[in-house]
Amino acid sequence: MISTDVKAFIQKTLSIPVEPSLDVPEVKEFGHYSTNIAMRLAREQKQNPLELAGQFAQKLLAADRDGMFEKIEAVKPGFINIRLSKVFLQNQLALVAKNKNWMRSPNGKKACPPLLRLGAGRRVIIDHASTNIAKPLHVGHLRTTVIGAALSNIHEALGYKVIRWNYIGDWGTQFGKLVAAYKMWGDKKKLETHPIDEMLQLYVRFHEELKTKPEMEKQGQEEFLKLEQGDKESRKLWQWFVDESLVEFDKIFKILGVHFDTHKGESAYEKQLPGIVADLKKRGTAVMSEGALVIPLDAVKLPPALIAKSDGATLYLTRDIASLKDRLSIKPAKILYVVANQQALHFEQLFAVANLLGLNTAELVHVKFGMVLGDDGKKLATREGRAIQLMDVINEGLEGAYKTVSAKNPNLSEEEKREIARVVSIGALKYNDLKENRNSDIKFDWERMLDLTGDTAPYLQYTYTRFNNILKKAGKIGRPDISLLSSELEIELMKKILDFTDVIKLCADTYLTSHLAKYLLDLSKLGSQYYETTPILADENAPRRNARLVLVSCLAATIQKGLGLLGIETAERI
Repeated sequence: MISTDVKAFIQKTLSIPVEPSLDVPEVKEFGHYSTNIAMRLAREQKQNPLELAGQFAQKLLAADRDGMFEKIEAVKPGFINIRLSKVFLQNQLALVAKNKNWMRSPNGKKACPPLLRLGAGRRVIIDHASTNIAKPLHVGHLRTTVIGAALSNIHEALGYKVIRWNYIGDWGTQFGKLVAAYKMWGDKKKLETHPIDEMLQLYVRFHEELKTKPEMEKQGQEEFLKLEQGDKESRKLWQWFVDESLVEFDKIFKILGVHFDTHKGESAYEKQLPGIVADLKKRGTAVMSEGALVIPLDAVKLPPALIAKSDGATLYLTRDIASLKDRLSIKPAKILYVVANQQALHFEQLFAVANLLGLNTAELVHVKFGMVLGDDGKKLATREGRAIQLMDVINEGLEGAYKTVSAKNPNLSEEEKREIARVVSIGALKYNDLKENRNSDIKFDWERMLDLTGDTAPYLQYTYTRFNNILKKAGKIGRPDISLLSSELEIELMKKILDFTDVIKLCADTYLTSHLAKYLLDLSKLGSQYYETTPILADENAPRRNARLVLVSCLAATIQKGLGLLGIETAERI
């Protein structure tokens, strides 16, 4: 990472105790980087910030024996602006071109080699998707799934051992009701044919009947009690519902290009809960309050954490404590919970309880996100107010992309049209989410998402395809003279390509995929400008032509790699 190298050079040369901050100026004329280190230290050293910045700039230039910098200057009120040298950028690009790891993207379950080793030897658990047994995936599952998958790829690129964890909702009185409904009205063949739909209909029917037959509530509770007690028939039915649900979920995950290392539900921790409750009482951490068992959290200005109801029933938080103990047993460095904004209080309480119980050997992070809205700015739902099924959203995108691809490439075979439509629509679906700050709500508009211009996945995919086509036409690249890449645009492109690893680290540090999406958009715009203004294949100077082709290959590889980390595929044609 160039910025890391520059920071290390500044810190070592100036012999300062703190790592300097490094920003990228918005105005290109100010250089590639800017630091305020002189302003930070001027007060301590009782010096004029601009004078100290000037002394630092001279010292840095004098120590630059490797020709890393073209210019280092002090500017008001005390910033130091830094411009990397053309030769340094050229040499770095040559190294990138030789690094085959740069060219490989994540592919299904096979991870790409790490770009960096920052996370080497460290595990990170990324909890996302959070599917519920016997219920279809809806549009609300989209954000947790694609954000979690992208952050998994990004951490893997930094050398972490990533455990992708789907914490499934598979326990509770609702399953007693489902078992009761199946025993009364279930049809084995129907459930085998359309498992999720049939289970959902049974559950809805139970609640409809409940309106006129309130005694059925007790029937559902009794069936769940049988489940808790290990009744063979009830357990067999419940396990069937779980297995069928996971098969259906996996179909959608496969379409989205998402996979998990662990599917573990709340039921896995049921036997541990009495012991956890007893331990909390024994420690005095949990106390009785109005008949319920709670952990007071006044010290951290949070409401009390409810551990057990007045009837003794445990809650989601209790199961989360058990799950956290399980996760910590594999010694992760970090555990990321990719869960919606609405659960912020729950995770504040969980993390506070974890600190009280000493369950803080890993960094715990709630990676929260906003809602999915329609193009009218309202929550995306059916006319009846129900959440839209995720498969319906996917199918709508597939059909829209198919029409676009068919109109643009009428001579393609049906199979080719469908495959390109799949790559484009799934890419558009993911990018529309990942380009935004995850804390914000996102709007859903397929027409805008599938646009080949602007801030969309199809635009990035099309840019990659254009450059890939140049490389195909060029064939084998001959001996390049990288020193001939000297235009202002070429220097800017080289620097932008070399920023890639810095951006990946920034995404991991902030858990924001939007940094990578913006980077890819800016890189693609620069690349398109280069394509439109610079002769590449037509360049008659062979060494320069080859150098430009090397630049194009690095550009295409970086776009493909970046999209791959976001979980977005590229295609040979768009």
